[in-house]
Amino acid sequence: MKKIILSAAIILGGFSANATTVAIAASTVKIVSIQDEYVEISADALPAEVKSTLEKSFPDAKLEKAYKNEKNVYKLEIVHGDKKYTIFSDALGNLIKK
Repeated sequence: MKKIILSAAIILGGFSANATTVAIAASTVKIVSIQDEYVEISADALPAEVKSTLEKSFPDAKLEKAYKNEKNVYKLEIVHGDKKYTIFSDALGNLIKK
């Protein structure tokens, strides 16, 4: 009888050892989004270098809208075939990856 009580105490003690609670640390992720303000401009206001790069890189593309920010980065929305693309260029006509 002592062995049965001792065995029950050991088994129940083993269950309570696994019943501990784990503290979950809350982590906070901050996302900072910096968005440059672009102002819409006409296609005529684009520098000649930007127009030249657009014609060389995308010969059959049609310029729909052009935007410029205060850092002289141009955002160009073009249509090539049946797809729309947004490309970025600096004032010298160099394409920028974003």
